[in-house]
Amino acid sequence: MNVLAIGASKNIGYFASLRLLGEVVQRIPSQDAPNFLMILSDAGCTVTFMLRSPSVFDSDGAIQAHVRSGKAHLIKGDALALSDVKEGWSSALGHGPVDAVLFTVGGKPDFKLTKGFVTKPANLCTQGILNVLCSLPQQPSPPKIVTFSSTGVTKASHDTLPTPLKMVYSMITVPHRDKLGVERVVSHCGGWKWDTKGDGELPEFILEKGWKETEGLPAAGTFKNILLIRPGFLTDGECLADDKGEGAYRVVEGDVRGWTVSRKDVGHFVADAVLNRWNEYANKCVTVVY
Repeated sequence: MNVLAIGASKNIGYFASLRLLGEVVQRIPSQDAPNFLMILSDAGCTVTFMLRSPSVFDSDGAIQAHVRSGKAHLIKGDALALSDVKEGWSSALGHGPVDAVLFTVGGKPDFKLTKGFVTKPANLCTQGILNVLCSLPQQPSPPKIVTFSSTGVTKASHDTLPTPLKMVYSMITVPHRDKLGVERVVSHCGGWKWDTKGDGELPEFILEKGWKETEGLPAAGTFKNILLIRPGFLTDGECLADDKGEGAYRVVEGDVRGWTVSRKDVGHFVADAVLNRWNEYANKCVTVVY
């Protein structure tokens, strides 16, 4: 499988990419899982990482090993620049048709007293996914695209949150508006119903007026090879699925009440969905929580 990973320098995209590249996972025996000792996960994928700063992996032994083996390729690029995204496609296509795209772009938020946490630009994720969808390559089969939102972004999703999380999420309304922009774009391309009453349309600093007519953007309902993931409140915990296997986390289409999930477990789900369960999850929005 040939994969283009955009924004995978760390966190979910990084953990998912490592699994797609293939890694040795040490499973420590436990009373509940005495037979989990070690598994060699070698998916045999080639991954092209498009990074704002490829030097981020200079001291990463795992990535450098895959670079030396010819399975990982690092290119410089910014998801906000359409020309860079096109170059990312071109580089990945040098290894064959692109089978999958991981779009996990995210910014580092700053805290503002009057606005809570904000990212610059405010439409980082929205513009990035627009650039990806507006530059899809001509190839026999469309690539699988995995992108991200968050629980609590839409009104319906927010209504399912535990009350303490609603309070926490009130501090990240600006980044969540960007995630809502991603959902709006994906909903348009996939032909999903949009809650105009509950979620409305996005302000122009997220989605410019006339965005549906952007050159290259798939027409409404014509691109269905996409998976939108809403993780719960993300933690830096270990991958429980490596120890517990099936059932370590929940994957539910649409909205479900839940609290947290680790970035590593979401990365586990991404790799599993792309490699083994795409027919089950294509053209869906799912929530991943414990």
